Amino acid sequence: MSSSCLVNNEDTFNDEEISRLSLEIELLKQELNKKTELLKTKQKKCLTKLDVSRYSRQIILPEIGIEGQKKLKNASVLIIGVGGLGCPSSMYLASAGVGTIGLVDYDEVELNNLHRQLLHGQCNVGMRKVESGKLSLSRMNEDVNIVVHDVQLDGYNSLDIFKQYDVIIDASDNLVTRYIINDTCVKAGKPLVSGSAIHCDGQLTVYNYKGSVCFRCLHPKPQSPETIGNCASAGVLGPVPGVIGVLQAMETIKIIIDHPNVLYNSLLLYDGGDCNFKKIKLTNVKRAGCLCTRSTEDIVITMDYEEFCGSKANDKFKTLNLLNEDERITVIDLNKLISQNQPCLVIDVRKNVEYDMCHLPFSVNIQLNDLKREKTLLELIKQINSYSKTPNVITICRRGNDSQRAVKELKKYPQITKKVNWIKDVIGGLNEWSMKIDKTFPMY
Repeated sequence: MSSSCLVNNEDTFNDEEISRLSLEIELLKQELNKKTELLKTKQKKCLTKLDVSRYSRQIILPEIGIEGQKKLKNASVLIIGVGGLGCPSSMYLASAGVGTIGLVDYDEVELNNLHRQLLHGQCNVGMRKVESGKLSLSRMNEDVNIVVHDVQLDGYNSLDIFKQYDVIIDASDNLVTRYIINDTCVKAGKPLVSGSAIHCDGQLTVYNYKGSVCFRCLHPKPQSPETIGNCASAGVLGPVPGVIGVLQAMETIKIIIDHPNVLYNSLLLYDGGDCNFKKIKLTNVKRAGCLCTRSTEDIVITMDYEEFCGSKANDKFKTLNLLNEDERITVIDLNKLISQNQPCLVIDVRKNVEYDMCHLPFSVNIQLNDLKREKTLLELIKQINSYSKTPNVITICRRGNDSQRAVKELKKYPQITKKVNWIKDVIGGLNEWSMKIDKTFPMY
């Protein structure tokens, strides 16, 4: 039997019929997509039975009500930094039913984050912060759309990201990023909820809202990098960024629902040690010539912000090179000298509190700033004279920057240099000792 006998002519289609059916299918798909988008739009505008039940405790507030909850459901908020401030602010916004939350961060979860960054668990150490944050927030409220931006924010990517959101939260940890965020908000016309926390103190304000001043109005020139600390170098008590982050969420909600008392043209100061809040009235007049007084087209956000601020756009440790190679030793060299019982005076130049946290048992603690004091120098000379053989002086710190400064300081005094073989510092400091010599030694 030939193959042609196996084909039923009534079931065959010519090319014209196939094209017609394909076109019908494509039109049906387009119609389905339109109806799906329409359904999503209607679902967004309306509160479901589940929404009413879930958010009932805030809906009954006259400040929120049904209309306010609808605004929250349709709102989008971008949070720059999934750290001490970004974690609590995102948690409360997700719990309040904000429809879309964007997370911007370039970093991974570290063990030293966990005392204050409560979105991240110990099992998430090493995970990208935006992914860890999305995982936790989705568990809290699966109806909220969490969008991740795993990037380091700069003047080239910020505008495209900011345009997607209604309100911007600055939960960053460095001055460069603060200027980038401010300038992009001004150019994009977005309100900015700005917070900061360090030690036991915090600040909060809202910029670029209803014609208010911007960050540059108050800070046209950046502070010197030496005068600005961060959590890594200066420390912070965990609940402090928690307080400020929650307040950032509060101000964001007020902006979304158009509350009359948003914190703009005012600065809120929080002193956690005294449990004291203080509100300072800021000028309501924009600074003449400020970026925020220009037209949108004239605002440039692709400048070299790191050069402008004199610092990096992250809180990562910056390694200094202040000494020559022959003025430094490795942790392996140090370990060998100690093992051979060589006469060495090892000076740990960190702060007293850091020395108390962890230190090498054969070291003495003399803070870097104390090396400039005459009394300290006299005591140091006594220690050097107590050695039966001419000693070596070795300075050490956490990561190898302050120890270099200490060497340069000590070499200013001939009464010390004449009494020792040499003065050198330890490359990489105690962190390097922990990685290469004693893995049980704590890193912080």
